[in-house]
Amino acid sequence: MLTLYDCQSAPSPRRTRILLAEKDIDYKCIQVDLRTGEQLGDAFKAINPRCAVPALVTENGDVISENIAIASYIEDIHPEKPMMGQTALEKALILEWNWRCEFEGLSAIAEILRNTSPHMKNRAMTGKRNIAQLPELAERGRERLGYFFEDLNQQLSENEFVAGNHYSLADITALVCVDFSKWVKASPNDSLVALHKWHKKASQRPASSA
Repeated sequence: MLTLYDCQSAPSPRRTRILLAEKDIDYKCIQVDLRTGEQLGDAFKAINPRCAVPALVTENGDVISENIAIASYIEDIHPEKPMMGQTALEKALILEWNWRCEFEGLSAIAEILRNTSPHMKNRAMTGKRNIAQLPELAERGRERLGYFFEDLNQQLSENEFVAGNHYSLADITALVCVDFSKWVKASPNDSLVALHKWHKKASQRPASSA
């Protein structure tokens, strides 16, 4: 059985949980308490030296610790109910929009949160190394995120789902991004009608509560 090292409150491992739920895959879940710094301890370092979740341990004991790599592995071993496309173009578009949701959306939110939260002093980046906060990056993050939500709204005004006509990995990443934006009080404004319509529909999927 697969084993997922998780933190229930964190956005990044939630993406993996939703993917596994969409594919109806059973797995063992082990919680890592990020609030107390458990991810920095020797026990978890032995699992993932990068000191970050998610970390997926395969049935053979190998560890995969990046969402896109986990998704690729899961898609290969459980191809039913494809979440990363079937045609060459579908696969390309899903990867394109998944990357945009990560880089333009999630990373912008992380810039805001990690450079302003008192609880993340000297923890401006994930990982084993301490990195100082730069408050200026928080302002840039808010600007980046606003532009991303505008672009995502435009995409969803022309497509049923983020990367086209089918719910995919890109929708999972976008859903987590929109929900994560509440942490920094930067949710999409009400004028982005297509984005809010899609978010309501995506949030109603049973897997979204994983």
